[in-house]
Amino acid sequence: MIFKPYTYQNTAMDWIFRHKRCCLFLDMGLGKTVSTLTAVQDLMDLAEVRKTLVVAPKKVAETVWSKECEKWDHLFLRVSKVLGSSVQREKALSEDADVYVIGRGNFVWLVDFYKAKLPFDCLVIDELTSFKSNRSQRFKAMKGVSTTFDRVIGLTGTPAPNGLIDLWAPMYIMDQGARLGKSLTAYRDTYFNLRKWNNIIVKCTVKKGMDRVIRDRISDICLSMQAKDYLELPDMIVHDVMVDLGESKPKYDQFEKEQVLTFLEENSESNVIANSAAGLMNKLQQFAGGAVYDDDGNAHEIHTAKLDCLREIVESAMASECHVLVFYQFVSEIPRIASALKGWKVRKYDSGRDLDDWNEGKIEVLLAHPASTAYGLNMQQGGHIIVWYGLTWNLELYQQANARLHRQGQEAPVQVFRLLASETVDESVRRALSGKDGVQDALLHALSEMASKHGASYDNDKEGKR
Repeated sequence: MIFKPYTYQNTAMDWIFRHKRCCLFLDMGLGKTVSTLTAVQDLMDLAEVRKTLVVAPKKVAETVWSKECEKWDHLFLRVSKVLGSSVQREKALSEDADVYVIGRGNFVWLVDFYKAKLPFDCLVIDELTSFKSNRSQRFKAMKGVSTTFDRVIGLTGTPAPNGLIDLWAPMYIMDQGARLGKSLTAYRDTYFNLRKWNNIIVKCTVKKGMDRVIRDRISDICLSMQAKDYLELPDMIVHDVMVDLGESKPKYDQFEKEQVLTFLEENSESNVIANSAAGLMNKLQQFAGGAVYDDDGNAHEIHTAKLDCLREIVESAMASECHVLVFYQFVSEIPRIASALKGWKVRKYDSGRDLDDWNEGKIEVLLAHPASTAYGLNMQQGGHIIVWYGLTWNLELYQQANARLHRQGQEAPVQVFRLLASETVDESVRRALSGKDGVQDALLHALSEMASKHGASYDNDKEGKR
């Protein structure tokens, strides 16, 4: 295919040329990958780059970068995918290639393999926000080697998914603290108001006027573009489908009460934090979806209310010869959904072959976890209907997952159906996605509401009391 870059893509490529260390905050669908590959190839032609390392989410590493090189006529880059077992990865690294693509989960291994002396002069970090946790091993490994590259390019469509607090770690990788400070603590103290609960930070809000200061400080190396300013995409229409649990609703209410009160009893005020609350919410979401795991990891079906609703949506879609992308949250939902949709071609997304078959119309219902398909995959040719069997609390994953279909090249309005069990935790998740709070704040707020509902007291804004 002949590459005819849009003006915004030329702007992005020029930005890479003029900045040896830069970020492209390009909205989903603006062609970050082809723009980056074109710039890398031109830099190689000028002998400014010899070998490029791309660190990407696993599914993106498996398919996107190599397929983009195959897709465009002007790209002649040899791509080696550093995937699989350690033996396979070592073999891929020994190949004579121009671009080496590795999953971010193996980046720590790569640094250890080369003893921090990586033989690449250009680094591309696809989905830079996956390095937003300064405590993660991948951040620590990246922090140690990012200065060894002549060029570093950070890519993401959602630079601050949970607020500007997320910017510190990715920017540190780019400039070692030159713009936002040498430590996360200093960054927080300078730009944010902190709300603590028993010495645990439960809320960060940017100080008045500091959002502009932060953006100004990084603007010299960060290029930001939004799709709505450059693309004429079809509409994305969201339908909230309220699911009545019927006879199972009293059982859910009792289950929620028992889970919340037990949780508050077992967790002292000093250690009730988001990770613990997330486990509680998972249990409640499992019930809302129709099957709950026991302590041995076995799932027990309780109701089929969402399955019945999903089948109706799929039946309607198939009557119009439209295929459906279904996002699930728990592994137990896969066989239950597949069984409920017998008679149609249903497949779980696992590999690039599934992606190809979906885009070629060979799969009628594709089951996918948002974390596996959220980043970079072009799925718009396979359909325009999305069903969220269970929602994620993570706004970034939610937006990125929807953008698999709602992106450049989509010709039909994208219909997004969200199955919500009425008067359950599902409604808390919906509120979390419509607000500006991060995952942690949303979880703690939901916990506070549930505690009050069931006669307990839990205040996530002040010191906890019950």
